[in-house]
Amino acid sequence: MSRVGKLPITIPQGVEIKVSAANLVTVKGPLGELSEQIDKDINIHIDGDTLTVTRPSDNKKHRALHGLTRALVNNMVVGVTQGFERKLLIVGVGYKAAKNGNKLDLSLGHSHPVSMEDPDGITTICNTPTEIVVKGINKQKVGNYASKIREWRKPEPYKGKGVRYSDETVIRKEGKTGKKK
Repeated sequence: MSRVGKLPITIPQGVEIKVSAANLVTVKGPLGELSEQIDKDINIHIDGDTLTVTRPSDNKKHRALHGLTRALVNNMVVGVTQGFERKLLIVGVGYKAAKNGNKLDLSLGHSHPVSMEDPDGITTICNTPTEIVVKGINKQKVGNYASKIREWRKPEPYKGKGVRYSDETVIRKEGKTGKKK
């Protein structure tokens, strides 16, 4: 049995979950609505305020889908109640970010400023010029947009300059010493 898949999901107050005959799971909560198409072999049961995910057999495909399905449904429940956020830090002289309407303007040492438009359902907040917070209800979209921002200037190993996640540690390398033999 899957350690993740067998855990029940408690449905918080104010969250409504619907499962169609084709296994389309729709979760509606105070922050919005999310839907996900689940594999037809996986069974989803709702008993009051508890949701459980079961699999029909122990073959490899069903074992793989069991934990995945439970994690996807749980992420939808957490997303519509609390939401997700990813914090990015900008390190480097002259590197900065600014918010202009629904666009994020980045100055990252390129010959031109980088302007990125926030996707639907995602908001970015710049509390300081060196801090970006990406928020949304869909965990996949939040992580994907944060990684696209980070791709513009990944942290380099010698000085640590670039865009990094707040919980990321950059392993620094030692530079040349300049000694001759």
